[in-house]
Amino acid sequence: VQLQASGGGLVQPGGSLSLSCAASGGNFGSREYTWAWFRQAPEKEREFVAAIRWRDRNRYYGDSVKGRFTISGDNAKNMFDLQMSRLMPEDSAIYYCAVGQRLITSSVRDKERYDYWGQGTLVTVSS
Repeated sequence: VQLQASGGGLVQPGGSLSLSCAASGGNFGSREYTWAWFRQAPEKEREFVAAIRWRDRNRYYGDSVKGRFTISGDNAKNMFDLQMSRLMPEDSAIYYCAVGQRLITSSVRDKERYDYWGQGTLVTVSS
């Protein structure tokens, strides 16, 4: 099983950036899986960003990114994206994609519930 995150980089405040995650080694597009993005800034805990649960196609967002970030995916291709807009310096972090299995709603934001993780991609928001 491998998750490959890409798309990070340097962007100015107010700008946009898209991240992608490609999953391989399993049928992660099936209904039992939830795909998510987390992020971790230096000396901070890993924080939930967004998730999409294929069972019902519900999307979930962290409070700090709601209305600015959008998660989407192509479950036939085992790929999912995170479109980020109106970026702020506090969005700077390493962003990780993750896949979890059979997650109930109360678990979607819990990083401990995810089984597979990508290597992370760095996003820096700075002028």
